[in-house]
Amino acid sequence: MSPQTTAIGIDIGGTGIKGAVIDLATGDLLSERIKLPTPVGGKPDDIVDTTKEIVTTLAASDPKAPVGLCFPAIVKGGMTMSAANISKKWIGLHAEELFEKALGRDIHFVNDADAAGYAESRFGAARGNTGLVVMTTLGTGIGTALIYNGVLVPNAELGHIEIDGVDYESKASYSAKERDGLTWERWARRLQKYYSHLEFLLSPDLFIVGGGVSKSHEEFLPLLTLKTPILPAVHRNNAGIIGAAALAVNADR
Repeated sequence: MSPQTTAIGIDIGGTGIKGAVIDLATGDLLSERIKLPTPVGGKPDDIVDTTKEIVTTLAASDPKAPVGLCFPAIVKGGMTMSAANISKKWIGLHAEELFEKALGRDIHFVNDADAAGYAESRFGAARGNTGLVVMTTLGTGIGTALIYNGVLVPNAELGHIEIDGVDYESKASYSAKERDGLTWERWARRLQKYYSHLEFLLSPDLFIVGGGVSKSHEEFLPLLTLKTPILPAVHRNNAGIIGAAALAVNADR
């Protein structure tokens, strides 16, 4: 049997649900990216229905294409153990089964930061990198992913590390910069404390910085002083789609 060359990736977020067909050799999008608004309230049935609409459209040309789906929650054994910017009704839900029943197919179900990190490991800033890669996404909070020698270590919630007595994503996320009206220089001082702490705990070989603010990486990454190389993410808003698709055929990695 010839190896699978394409897969469908779906990225569910608090404001939008997006998907595309992905080339598994290159990480390129082979279709237009479809994006629909996340239903108001983010309730399970509503999100499942919107996801089904996107998958049905993307699968029209290849009904048997594998599907990977990433989600803003801790995912363990197919269950969503948390819920970020969506309904709390997801907490403790057998979400993977819910999606599989609605879609009528098996899927691979993964945390959104993990999918983004895997995309950067396979096709982006960490491609070919050995050792420990720590992916961080700076946005409403701080999402993180750990990849060791190309293997994903799931559900790392390192944005919630306590520093100076507080959950430090409340100080170092991009939303904290906006909330507190910080200049790039003042925000970088907070980031310095965060990344230095991760560096001390994990001794990583590479940091990758994603999230929408990564497009302005020239404003803040040069202000950081670390022993570990730190690079902006390559795939940004498409990373979740690409990583979810890749994991659909590499679920053991």
